[in-house]
Amino acid sequence: MPALVLLGAQWGDEGKGKATDLLGGSVDYVVRYQGGNNAGHTVVVGDQKYALHLLPSGILTPECTPVIGNGVVVDPSVLLSELSGLNERGVDTSKLLISGNAHIITPYNVTLDKVTERFLGKRKIGTTGRGIGPTYADKINRVGIRVQDLYDESILTQKVEAALDVKNQVLTKLFNRRAISTDQVVEELLVYADKLAPYVADTVLVLNQALDDDKVVLFEGGQGTLLDIDHGTYPFVTSSNPTAGGACTGAGVGPTKISRVIGILKAYTTRVGAGPFPTELFDEDGEALRRIGGERGVTTGRDRRCGWFDAVIARYATRVNGLTDFFLTKLDVLTGWEQIPVCVAYEIDGRRVEELPYSQSDFHHAKPVYETLPGWSEDITKAKSFSDLPKNAQNYVKALEDMSGAPISAIGVGPGRDETIEINSFI
Repeated sequence: MPALVLLGAQWGDEGKGKATDLLGGSVDYVVRYQGGNNAGHTVVVGDQKYALHLLPSGILTPECTPVIGNGVVVDPSVLLSELSGLNERGVDTSKLLISGNAHIITPYNVTLDKVTERFLGKRKIGTTGRGIGPTYADKINRVGIRVQDLYDESILTQKVEAALDVKNQVLTKLFNRRAISTDQVVEELLVYADKLAPYVADTVLVLNQALDDDKVVLFEGGQGTLLDIDHGTYPFVTSSNPTAGGACTGAGVGPTKISRVIGILKAYTTRVGAGPFPTELFDEDGEALRRIGGERGVTTGRDRRCGWFDAVIARYATRVNGLTDFFLTKLDVLTGWEQIPVCVAYEIDGRRVEELPYSQSDFHHAKPVYETLPGWSEDITKAKSFSDLPKNAQNYVKALEDMSGAPISAIGVGPGRDETIEINSFI
């Protein structure tokens, strides 16, 4: 049962799309198991660049079946637009499967997300405003709309009406907005029913049968470990579980079927949105990382906050995910620095702390303790093996591996599909 989980080991944007796409030719299914169109993957194939938001990265590999699992929240308009854009560029999207149990982002979820974030003012958490959080809240409150509801107008109407009973009170009395019409929402959602119908399936059954038939299934997280609702830097997190356990609940596959868990690590650290970030740089080094690394959010268009590599976070990701391997990305971005600092611990109120503090207050006050490693100036984008890398680049990778607690099995040395050094095979 070769099932693999591939997830971000930092705050997201680590390069999961490149890693998933690299494996796409070797796997039979790629499954998104959480999140929505608040995620973003950039995949470079030849001279073509693809920005994916909701679709699994495996959709670019013809041999692979891409799956949107039950743990994902789906904005139908975004999904259909993304499919249309790929079709126009010659990508076959007909193999896509969507779980009938996945929840739908409704127009009122998007409205509430935006007005609530504005209402919070200085206390805002940096939401993308795409309705992700309110949709997951509806799911937990048992007033959510699922994909399968599009195919029973009576049930759909009842569920929308029940959801709007409270939401219209909030919109009109708290935010001074107009009430939303049940009929209008139902009418808008029903437009998507026929368009989505060819893709809707019992994906739990499909995936478990695939694993029983010894097919290779790759589960792809949408955000990073430190954005996990339970294990991230709460409350500056997403509304679901991108950690490895989320793959089981978000796809309906038992933990005994997972054989490998691969964490994606950027050779430095970035973060989008609000929240603590101990190694964040506010100087010319931070600006250089942003510029050279092209650090702008695929989905939001926001500049990413940049900082040096944080080994404390990497160790934490290894622990909470049970990581078996790392895929280190964007090593080429560090070319040209004479010295490269790496955060090996934190100083909190005069104490040296080597593991991620569970206390939100402590983490907010954490100051990085750095060790400095010698850099390199040689171009590494043409490297095909680990031995092709400059000695200092090899030493940097080995140091990160020792600090992080799991072997680095692949290294990204450029944005292209073929600009990867594979040290240990993932399959």
